[in-house]
Formats: sequence, C-alpha cells, structure tokens
Amino acid sequence: MPASPLIRQVLDAMAADEALLDDLVKAARSQSPEVARLPEAENRRHVQFLLSAALRAATNPDNADYTTAEALGADRAAQGVPLADLLSGVQAGRTLAARFAVERARAVGVPDDVILETVLEAERYTGALERHVVKGYHAAELQLSRTVRDARTQLLRTLLLAGHPPTPEELRPAGLRPDGRYSCVVSDVSDPARARTLEQALLEFGGVYGLVEGRLTGLAARPPTGVALDGDVLLVVAPPAALPELREVHRLCTAASRLAGRGYHDLTELAGEIALGAQPLLGDLLAADLLGELDPGNAFHRELAATALTYLDHGRRLRPTADALHLHPNTVRYRLDRLIELTPLPLAENSGGRVLDSVRSWWALHHWLGGR
Repeated sequence: MPASPLIRQVLDAMAADEALLDDLVKAARSQSPEVARLPEAENRRHVQFLLSAALRAATNPDNADYTTAEALGADRAAQGVPLADLLSGVQAGRTLAARFAVERARAVGVPDDVILETVLEAERYTGALERHVVKGYHAAELQLSRTVRDARTQLLRTLLLAGHPPTPEELRPAGLRPDGRYSCVVSDVSDPARARTLEQALLEFGGVYGLVEGRLTGLAARPPTGVALDGDVLLVVAPPAALPELREVHRLCTAASRLAGRGYHDLTELAGEIALGAQPLLGDLLAADLLGELDPGNAFHRELAATALTYLDHGRRLRPTADALHLHPNTVRYRLDRLIELTPLPLAENSGGRVLDSVRSWWALHHWLGGR
C-alpha cells in the first residue's frame, strides 16, 4: 500500500539527513568489530545504499530494488568480513533506523495505527533486503572459492594476520619464497573495483595482493617506488622483511595508515609518530605536565603551540618557520617568547637542550593540539 503523504515526508527527510546517516554508521560499527575494521567511508557508502533502498521500498513497494543489497553482500565477502558480523551491522542499523522513523512520524502527528502499519510493511522489505545481502554474500563467496585470487588472498591473510606459517608448497603458487624478503604494502582502498585497479599497478613490482581487513594490502617483491596513485589514495610501504617478521610489520603499516595523509609514505619516515602514538596516556600526562598553563579553548594559546610545533618541525630555525607560516621572523620569535613565559618548553635559540628534550616538546605540542 502506498505511504501516506506525511509518512513519505518523514522518510524523504530521513534519506537526506547526514546526521542520521552518521548515527547509523556508528551503530553498525559498534555492533560488528569486523565491519568496524573497514574504513568508515566504506561503511558509510553501504549504509547509505541500504537506507535509500529501504526507504524507496517503504514508499513505493511495487518498485523495490535489491541489487544494492546483493552488491553489499558481495563486497563484504570479497573483503573477508564474516557473514555473522555483516548481519550484526546491518541489523543494528535497521533497528536504529526504525526507531528514528517512529519518533519522527509521531513528532509530525502521524497516527499510531498508520505508523504501525508502515513499520510492519517496512519490516517485510527490510527483511527481504537482509535476505538479498545474504544471497549476494554467498554468491560472491562461491565465486571467490573457485578462483586463484581467493587462494592468494587467504594466503596473504594467513601471513599477515593469523594462522600457521604456510609451507613452501603453499607459498610457491603465489610466487613467494620461504627465504624471500618482501615489502609490506597497506593502502586505504577498500572498494573492490578500485582495489583491482591499484593491484594492477602494484603487480608491476611483483608480489601478491588482496583485501586484508578491508584494505588492499600486499607483499611486494621490490618496493613500489614511483607507482601511479589516484589523487586521494594513501599507500604505506615498509622496507623488505623476512616472512616471519611480516605480521608485526603489517601491524605497524596499519598504524601508520591511520596517521598519514594521502599519497605514498615510507613506513620508516613515520617511525616517530607511530612510536609516540602507541602511548596515548603518556602523551596526555606529558602534555598536562609541560603545557598545563595553556587553555585548549584559547585561540591565541593554540596559535602559540602551532607556531612552536612548526618551529621544531623546521629544525628550530626561524626563517624556514616564518616562511612556512607566512609570517615575519620577528612574529615567530615573539610567539616563541610568549610560550616560553607560559611553559617550561626549552624553545629558546641556542638553548643547548638534548635531542630527547626536543622530542618531548614536539610530542607534548602535537598531542595537545589534537594530533593523537
């Protein structure tokens, strides 16, 4: 039965509500650890697909389209998300969306009997959506199980995540050697179609690639320096390491991918940020100890801290710092002097502090400014 005008108005508003979409994504990620391992943008894309499909079905049941639900199931199978975790995320979002729909319908005066009738009708279509998610998942799972790609992806997950070390016979079909050294590569690409494009570019450097924890990941036979990347792609590349070391290297690459911006990054260039980021509580204590006199809500204090951080990033040199901030060197010097008055940071020129003193200062400033 077609939805009433008021119900249609409520559902149309929900479809366009970005804050609602944020809440549904959080619900799905909170109920499913495996789904939460995927980049949030990937979760958001599929929640938006399902929400739009469900709302279209509720307002126009004769034209229900389940292709997006099947595509979601297929993508999650390709990304290695267990079906139970996938359904937990879908059901969490479904329950929250129904609650929001009832609250909003009541708020605009839709009678309870009309709300109940609409909810029951919507339940029929959202149930069908879930069945099509499962259908798409199983179809993709069957297809993957028949391919060499799946065997290589499973091998990659075993090497980098968990499982008994593969035998030489298991490594050989993927072109890997037990005594070989390989560069672990972690990207932020999760969409299977985009992942295939990036994989083709990386294959020029040899090795094996696949979706691990929802991201295109691989072991390159030689570092993929100069690989062509789309403008918004992030790629972290580690120095070559032996197979037994790769699980720990992969963990470090994943940590680096959370800190780095888009583009190509050598893992070792981010060593300091990774090491310091692994101790957030110590960062809190250090910032409180060294910067306790600063107010995070004071724009001038934040300006002083940001200037000092740039100063340290530029080797304690005034002119490069001023150029980076588009300021006069005297302005930089004034800000540093004001910060020295407020904190015990050893920022004065020729202060003769140890390298570790600079590290502590940099960490405290970076952490205090929110870069944790």
